[in-house]
Amino acid sequence: MNDKNYSPENPSDKPANNSLNDPEQDLATRFPTAYTILFLLIILVAALTWIIPAGQYDRAMNEEVGREVAVPGTYQTVDPNPQGFVDIMLAPTAGFYDPDSYVANAIDVALFVIFLGGFLGVMNATGAIDTGIRSAMRHLEGHEIWMIPILMTLFAIGGTTYGMAEETLAFYAILIPVMMAAGYDAITGVAIILIGAGVGVLGSTINPFATVIAANAADIPFTDGIVVRFILLIGGLLICAAYVMRYAMRVKADPSRSVVSKQWDAHRRLFLARHDSDVEDSILNRTQIIALLIFAATFVVMIWGVSSQGWWMARMGALFFGSAIVIGIIARLGEKTLTGSFVDGARDLLGVALVVGLARGIVVIMDQGMIADTILHSAETSLGGLPELAFINLMFWIEVGMSFFVPSSSGLAVLSMPILAPLADFANVGRDLVVTAFQSANGLVNLINPTFAVVVGGLAIGRVSYDRWLAFIWPLLLILTLFITLVISAAALF
Repeated sequence: MNDKNYSPENPSDKPANNSLNDPEQDLATRFPTAYTILFLLIILVAALTWIIPAGQYDRAMNEEVGREVAVPGTYQTVDPNPQGFVDIMLAPTAGFYDPDSYVANAIDVALFVIFLGGFLGVMNATGAIDTGIRSAMRHLEGHEIWMIPILMTLFAIGGTTYGMAEETLAFYAILIPVMMAAGYDAITGVAIILIGAGVGVLGSTINPFATVIAANAADIPFTDGIVVRFILLIGGLLICAAYVMRYAMRVKADPSRSVVSKQWDAHRRLFLARHDSDVEDSILNRTQIIALLIFAATFVVMIWGVSSQGWWMARMGALFFGSAIVIGIIARLGEKTLTGSFVDGARDLLGVALVVGLARGIVVIMDQGMIADTILHSAETSLGGLPELAFINLMFWIEVGMSFFVPSSSGLAVLSMPILAPLADFANVGRDLVVTAFQSANGLVNLINPTFAVVVGGLAIGRVSYDRWLAFIWPLLLILTLFITLVISAAALF
């Protein structure tokens, strides 16, 4: 295992500067923060509402989807509603809830993140996570690399079966220290979660929030095309796991090859501040073992609740809140330490909660400006009369473009599938392949989409700037794009 004190930025024995006491200062880069990027995107989308004509399709209730869907052939221009200065200033608030109707937008996700932070703060106060990580590293010495494909497979299963996305925010603060203690970097921990769950969504098989809704909106059984989706899932997972493993091995052998090498020491001080004890002295006491069992059981219950009981953010937040109280009582933290640890942990993730609202504010501006249907209508007219190969590839790229504006898989399915799927009949392409093109495009874009709260939230927890994430992932995006193109093209021809 690499020496904790190695600095690829300064391999000499030069004395440390005063920033050693402030890891956040060392993590600063010249690239704008997530807050600035998202606010600039709000301004950009608001500007587009002055340029792109406003328009709407008629909507009709689809009982199978459970929502109103667009009716093909009903597009019409409407009076424009360009978004001005006041709308831009309201967008961050509107991202959390509608300031007029008080209907919730992303406030539930933001509150979940805050409760999650409090839960992690209480767990950290017990010392169980820190001791457990040191103990795990002792037992995994020399075999740490195999954690990557195993964990990515588990996240991919969550992605392909029930669209695991926002729930992954609960795992970053846990997994990143484990990866760093194993000699890897923060990017490795982020990649395991974000890419693992993301490739599962990209290759959704029975995901109700992508495949099932899209298939119902396209008026086909969701099992149509499942073989192609399994090919995308398995092939994509193998590609992604190999990519992350190769990167992790390079970083462990030479930390200067990390894309966040300039933040190497700062990341280690931030995430491993409590891991300075000798690994050989890491022995869990009985209280810590019980705390870890409750900790693990909490995540198991969360996955069960989301996948089979219809839970969402409020119940998930309540679960973490209740578990924090139980752990605090068992660990005999005392009332002041328990509440103080919870508040401190919530404070640590407050920035992530704000990012979630900003990201949703972009979608709010687009909806209020009524330009989404106009973009969809342009896509509809572009696809008419194309042969099979051109049709399915253009369909993929149209869905790629729309995913930046509508990151929600269910939202994009309801918006686009009723309009675009019937066009496949004229191109002699199965509607199931249109569904596959949609979900693979949406899954691919949501690995980097700055309007997707899961991306900006995960990067914020991992203290990884957006430009460093792009530097890491762009070769993988090219490989995945080529792989998807080959698969859907072959399916269209054969």
